[in-house]
Amino acid sequence: MSDRPKARLYVISPPRLDEVEAFARDLDAVIAAGDVACLQLRLKEASDGDVLAAAGLLFPRAQAQGVACLINDRPDLARQAKADGVHIGQSDGTVAAARKAVGPDGIVGVTCHDSRHLAMEAAEAGADYVAFGAFFDTATKVAPTRANLDILSWWQEMMEIPCVAIGGITPNNGADLVKAGADFLAVSAGIWAWPEGPAAASAAFKELFDTCA
Repeated sequence: MSDRPKARLYVISPPRLDEVEAFARDLDAVIAAGDVACLQLRLKEASDGDVLAAAGLLFPRAQAQGVACLINDRPDLARQAKADGVHIGQSDGTVAAARKAVGPDGIVGVTCHDSRHLAMEAAEAGADYVAFGAFFDTATKVAPTRANLDILSWWQEMMEIPCVAIGGITPNNGADLVKAGADFLAVSAGIWAWPEGPAAASAAFKELFDTCA
């Protein structure tokens, strides 16, 4: 695993943003403190207008700092939001449809739960990354599957495109995922609900990545 690029942080927004400007400041601190590769805006219950308004404030700030910005579930909103791509679940349409929405240079990521078969299908269809999980208990969303570490190791041996680990990940439990083969750790509550604050969580993840490199 030593020839792999160092793992990086994939930040997922909380499911609700009551104060988008305050969240933007927290996000700036998270990016400054750690090594954030990606921001996924996942506002499950927000209106399209609210999603686009949040993206309009957050995405330019994050993109200016080298962070790729994705919309969750909604390829149809990605272009309007000036996102770098989209993350789709198994019920959010095909990789081909998502690719059409974001263009040939856009990022398309796919949730594959604990399924090697779904991950292979996504890769063959042209996904830019696959996401496996949940690896731990999570209160952020209902996780239909529980993934094992060996799926990350298997993926690294089989495929070139990156894999993302998701589900209940914190600075305290992420090391084994990175060592097993996760290229990115996707984290929501492990950042935003971290007792010492989001920036401290981001810094702790950076230390974890440096230690596991």
